[in-house]
Parts: sequence; C-alpha cells; structure tokens
Amino acid sequence: MLSLVIITSLLAFASGKPCDTDGSNSELLLSLSKNLLRSLEGQEGRPNPSVHLALRLSNSHNLAKESAHLDRLKNDLHNDIQNSVSNSQSVVGLLALYTLALKSSCYDLNTITFTVSERSETLLTLLKRQMEQEKEHIAISHRPLTNYYQYSLGVLALCTSGIRVNNHVSNKLIKAVEHSHFTGADTNAMAGMALQCVKDSGSHVHNAAELVTALSNIKQKLLAARRADGHIGNEFSTGLAVQALLAMGSQVAECAASLEAIRTDARSNKYHNPMAVSQILPALHRKSYLSVQSKTCQNEDDTLVLEPIDPVVVLPSQSKVTVVVEVVPSSGTAAVYSVDVPKGSSLLEALELLKGKSVGFTFENESSQWGPFLSVVNGEQARQSDRRYWHLSSDGTGLREGIKDFKIEVAQKITMKNTSY
Repeated sequence: MLSLVIITSLLAFASGKPCDTDGSNSELLLSLSKNLLRSLEGQEGRPNPSVHLALRLSNSHNLAKESAHLDRLKNDLHNDIQNSVSNSQSVVGLLALYTLALKSSCYDLNTITFTVSERSETLLTLLKRQMEQEKEHIAISHRPLTNYYQYSLGVLALCTSGIRVNNHVSNKLIKAVEHSHFTGADTNAMAGMALQCVKDSGSHVHNAAELVTALSNIKQKLLAARRADGHIGNEFSTGLAVQALLAMGSQVAECAASLEAIRTDARSNKYHNPMAVSQILPALHRKSYLSVQSKTCQNEDDTLVLEPIDPVVVLPSQSKVTVVVEVVPSSGTAAVYSVDVPKGSSLLEALELLKGKSVGFTFENESSQWGPFLSVVNGEQARQSDRRYWHLSSDGTGLREGIKDFKIEVAQKITMKNTSY
C-alpha cells in the first residue's frame, strides 16, 4: 500500500469556502476520466472496483461502457471473491470496494449473493460477518486479520449502504486511532472517511465523544503529514488524503495546495496507473467515497466519448543501463546480481531479463489493484498472511511505484528485502 499527501494555503483561509476546483481545470478532469475509461479496454486480470467507483463519482459519463464494466464486476470480480471466500480467506477490502462500486451504480445490493458453507448469503451479510471476524482478531491479537486500511473500508462500505455499524466494530477503529496502531496517511484517510460516515449516521451513541476525538486526531495527523510541495505523505496518497479532508469538512485553506499538487502531478502524467487516477479523480471533483450515499443515478451526463487514437509503436531503446539487483531474504544473507537492460525498461521487464540469464535469480508476482507485485523471490515468499512483503528500493530510496510502473532510466541498485510489518 502506498503512503499519502497534503494541504496548505493560509491566504485562502479567510474565505471560509469549502474545498473548490477552478473551472479552468475542466479539461484536466475530462482527460483523467477518459484515461480511466480507456484503461478498461486493456484491463488485465480482474476488473477494478476502484476505477468503476471513480468513473461513477465523476460528472461526465459513458453509461454504456460503465454498464459493461459493471457486468464484469458482477461476474469476474464476483467469482474471484467467491473463490477466496470458499477458501476461508478474509477479503474485507475487496468486498467493501465491490459494495461501494455497486452502490455507485445504484445497484440493488440485496440481489448479490455468495455461497458460504453451502448457504446463500447476501453481499452485505457476508461483509458484516467478515468484519466481525476482523474485530475478534483485533481483540485477540491487537490487529485485524487483514489491516486497518481494509478494516476502515469495511466500516465505510457498511455505513454508506445504510447498515448500522456495530458499536464494537467502530470502537476497535476508534481505539486504533487513539493508540496510533497505524501511521500511514492512506490508512488515516480511509479511517477518517469511515468514522465520519459513522458520525454522520448518528448511530454511534456509545462513547460519542471518543469518536469526535478520533476524527480530530486523524485530521491533525493528515495535516501534520503535509509537505512544502503540497503533498500529504507522497503524491500517491494525496487523493485519499484530500478525499478524507473534504469528507471531514475541511476548508479551502486546508486543501487548496494539495489539490494544486494533484493537478500538477496529473499534467505531468505522474498518475499513469489507473488505481492512482481512481483515487485523485473524486477529490478533484470535490467528492469522496462518502458521496456514494447520496448517488441517485438520475439525469446523468452521458457525453464522455473516447476518440480513436493511433497505435503508438515503441521501439526498443538502443542504449542500455546496468541494474544491480540485491536480494535480502529473511535470513539476512544477501545475494547480488547484475543485468544490462534497455533504457526506459520497467522494473518488471528488468527482472524478467535477469531471470532469463539463468544465474540463480527467480521471482513470481501476483496481481493487485495497483498492478503486479512481488510475492516470491528466489523461492522465498513474502505473503500478507504472514505479515511480510518485499520492500523495494532504488539506491536506498523506497520505490513509490509498482514493478510494472517504475522505469529504469539510469544505472542503479535495486534492493529487494523480505520485510515484516
């Protein structure tokens, strides 16, 4: 999971207006929506509910393509979730995003069912049950089965669907904020949106003051994570951070600089990953995931059209750069390899070239909403179920992009370390 982003602009504070976007940025919003829509055409693996959610929260639509993607969600993603549930895996985050995506299309959630222990359960019933399991795991192990990002997503999805969130479930999140059991800006942002929804619902009567305090703490943490360049955490957490601040009632002074940082990054094609675009687009529209609560799906603008584009032929670069790859397994005994790759290659392509040299380096990757990620290197796994992952860095600086998105432009040392969390 990638970290978060920022806010500032004391000059605008006196205006006291809610976070706003400038009308001159409509072309940028339209371009981002088209990029997301176009990403559906070449989408690999399971369909991404976050992309669907962002398209549905935008002001311009291509209803035919959105409907086709909804069908893919109800079939391909549904089957993927069903397989995980049949294998007794916790998929709270995916269930929650699936719920939010369906709700953004005003789909009747009660018609979505899964088979659990030979019984049929509705989507929301399954999500509630998995959230109870997460809550019980926190009570025993002081952490969820998955993580607090997914736990927050679960609270948010139930709440925006009109389901009263069990006080014991929301209290676990409130206590996690109080005791700083998570620190990432993206997790704080998701927790902020979830708890704001609970507060707005008026259903949390047990320790209501603690809920208010938790929201205040989250907002302070997001503001404390601000950087001079307008990001909160980093450029890939900016979208969620601004969404959370919008949801929690922030004013222009608290989000103007962050919104401008997002626009600057978007214009320089920083957000070429569809998942990244899906998190910034709602923020640029002055919306958050909480906005699905009031979605009516009536009289929608159906003018988003994709112009045909000429295929771009990318010729392999004639110049090559040397990449040193260091693998640090859990034992700590490092192995070092070297490979020459065409300039501009992705890290994934570089690793494939290194693997093909038959020098003893092997790797496997798995799909995610952010693209492929390393799961096995030299036969050693780093799985979420074991609370481990392969931490990637270039010349000592942690990578902010995935192995498919990170480009090799200069000679460098890539370190892959089996890390616990």
